[in-house]
Amino acid sequence: MCLRFAFLLITRLVAGLRLSRREEVWKNAEILILRHQLTVLKRHQPCRPKLTWADRAPLATLLSVIPKARRQGLRLLVTPDTILRWHRDIVRRRWAARSMRGKTGRPATRRNIRALVLRLARENPEWGYRRIHGEMAGLGVKVAPSTVWEILKTAGINPAPRRTVPTWSQFLRSQADAILACDFFTADLLDGTHAYVLAVIEHASRRIRILGVTLHPTGEWTAQQARDLLMDLDEQAHRVKFIIRDRGSNFTAAFDAVLADAGIRTVLCNLRTPRMNAITERWIGGCRRELLNRTLIWNQAHLRHILRQYETHHNQHRPHRSLYGAAPLKPLPKPVNLDQYRIRRRAYVGGLINEYRLVA
Repeated sequence: MCLRFAFLLITRLVAGLRLSRREEVWKNAEILILRHQLTVLKRHQPCRPKLTWADRAPLATLLSVIPKARRQGLRLLVTPDTILRWHRDIVRRRWAARSMRGKTGRPATRRNIRALVLRLARENPEWGYRRIHGEMAGLGVKVAPSTVWEILKTAGINPAPRRTVPTWSQFLRSQADAILACDFFTADLLDGTHAYVLAVIEHASRRIRILGVTLHPTGEWTAQQARDLLMDLDEQAHRVKFIIRDRGSNFTAAFDAVLADAGIRTVLCNLRTPRMNAITERWIGGCRRELLNRTLIWNQAHLRHILRQYETHHNQHRPHRSLYGAAPLKPLPKPVNLDQYRIRRRAYVGGLINEYRLVA
């Protein structure tokens, strides 16, 4: 017992001498580390201790104060390398949090620039990111070519496009000035007979021309309507290259020959495919809903009269979505102040069709 007591006394004296020779700062740090480990062990007994972020942070911070030579002699719950890894992780998380607050890093592209890039790509399918960048530079918009590339790539658009093939709607719009379409439709008269109406519509302007009304649409009558159409087109006939029609027996070879002499090629629709002549079918449907289905037609003269009024209304007043609200023969006016005008209604076809005008 005496020898054991003497050994313990000597070791404690040596340890005390060693502590007295250390610097005050890292000595206190070591004491705090040991106390913190005791606290953790008491809280997690009897199972294996699991250190949380609150437990790791003091150990990682205090260990950086202690000299590197002394770290290997400390009795820690984990190795010094693990604590250094915790310290690096804390630093990484701190800088990541600062970056998330937007204080560092590359600034985001403004929304109006992104919208302009996508608009140019949508309206010009053959342009690549270099061409779009050049166009924006000409507009005074300062943006890097790589930014244009990233915007297009994120939106699912090929920055170096193979988008030169136009869509079907783009092709029709580009060729609309040269396309006419025609078709027959019927109207029921009060005497039980059916009157046949031949109408032609321009794809570009949506202008309608009602060529004639007859009870017997023979080939000679149809050919004469083709001659009347060319006279009505007059100087505009040179720009028309195609006319779309169905395969009805009312259209004969004489009808096509009259148009071919004027340089207009006839394009036939497939059987039972009304969508190939959709613009004409759409107008016929609108004429039925707005006019023919809402009135009793006495005879051919009455039918011609109301169709002429509807033709004038369609061409000079009725708004069209494809023309952004304008009429075929009447562009949109400038915005007005309604406080200075009154709205007056004018009725046609016995009140079936209404038109509205500004009156000072």
